[in-house]
Order: sequence, then structure tokens, then C-alpha cells
Amino acid sequence: MTKPYAIITARGGSKRVPKKNIREFCGKPIIAYSIEAALESGLFGDVMVSTDSEEIAEIAKRYGANVPFMRSEKTSNDYADTTDVLYEVIDMYRARGIQFDTFCCIYPTAPFITPEKLRESYRLLQDKDVYNVIPMVPFSFPPQRGMHLKDGGYIEPVDVEGANSRSQDLPTIYHDCGQFYWMKTDAYLKNGDILNNHTKPFFVPETEVQDIDNETDWQLAEMKYKFMKGMI
Repeated sequence: MTKPYAIITARGGSKRVPKKNIREFCGKPIIAYSIEAALESGLFGDVMVSTDSEEIAEIAKRYGANVPFMRSEKTSNDYADTTDVLYEVIDMYRARGIQFDTFCCIYPTAPFITPEKLRESYRLLQDKDVYNVIPMVPFSFPPQRGMHLKDGGYIEPVDVEGANSRSQDLPTIYHDCGQFYWMKTDAYLKNGDILNNHTKPFFVPETEVQDIDNETDWQLAEMKYKFMKGMI
């Protein structure tokens, strides 16, 4: 079996957080954490960055990643999703005669990734019946007890039965951490979806998960990172 490839998806032009993928995070560009964790894991035949930005490419190479080709215009616009990018990367490698049985899609704004997490989650993929592995964390508050706004500004439960249940009686619901995804290449190309009956969760503590979509998220992520590293 070939060694897996790490594919770090880092498009330029972030609007909500300018230069999000290369902004300094606790002392270095945030993308550096993803690159270094992948390299230090020792798992990968290549750690590559898919980007449309020369600036991102330059920084990625400085931290040890490979940028063998730039993204096409088709996968650089606001409407392209991760699947479009991954299909393009796989196709571009195959056109060069390079194939890999498994790969890990890693996000560039995921400083909580560690070599240990990559190694531990990769072990789950060794089961022949497992095609995908996704880091997951439980919702901090039961979503079954959530509310939404009606016309006129009044609130009503999203789930009436759930809203009238005790939290401890409700099943735990998990969400994707938005950090990385392990996939078996052929299954992914065939299904184009990782949420199926062959997907296993890799559980991550809530203190090591933070979506980063605005300035408050960024500050929270830095606080959590410092806590994880024993800096506070």
C-alpha cells in the first residue's frame, strides 16, 4: 500500500477574516501548524498545499510543504467546495503518474491538529470496512433544546419533544470539528461523500476545537491553543 498524501486546502481571498490562512497565530502563520503536524507525523508520502495564492504557496514552502501545482480558476472561486478541490488534486497527481490509496484533507486553520491525533485517527482507517475518519466533538448544549425565531420576533422550539426533555435524557449529538478528514481514495472518488455507513468518528476534546469565522472566533482559538499547550 502506498503512503497516504496530505492535502491542505488553502484558498486565498478570505473575506470575513482577511488573509485568514496565513495570518499570524500565536507567533507564526496559522497554516504552519497544519503543515508541521503533518510532516512530524511521519505518515505521509507528500504534504502538499492546494492554493491559488502565490503568497500562500511561498509561506507553505517555507514551512516544508510541497506546492506542485496551483489551483485552476474553476476551483478558486467562491462557489468551489472542498470536493471540487480534492477531485482536482487527485486528477492532477494521476496525470503525473502518481496515485495514493488514502489521503488526509487538512484545513489550513486548524492549529489544534497534532502529529499524535493524525497517527491515532489514521489507525481507525486500517479497518477494511472503514472508508473515512472524521474528528468529532459533542455539542456543548443539546441542539434538541434549541429555539428559532418566528414571524413577529417570538421564539418557538425547534423540537418540541426535545425542549420538554431533560438534557441527560437526550441522546448525544456530535458535530464535525472542521480540522481534517481521512479518506480512502477510490471510495471517495466513487461516492463523493464522506458521511456514509463507512465513516468512523475520532473524538476530540471541546477545548481543542474552535471554528474560526470572525475575530471573536480567532481570539477564542488562541486562548484554547495556549490552554492546550499549557501556556495559560
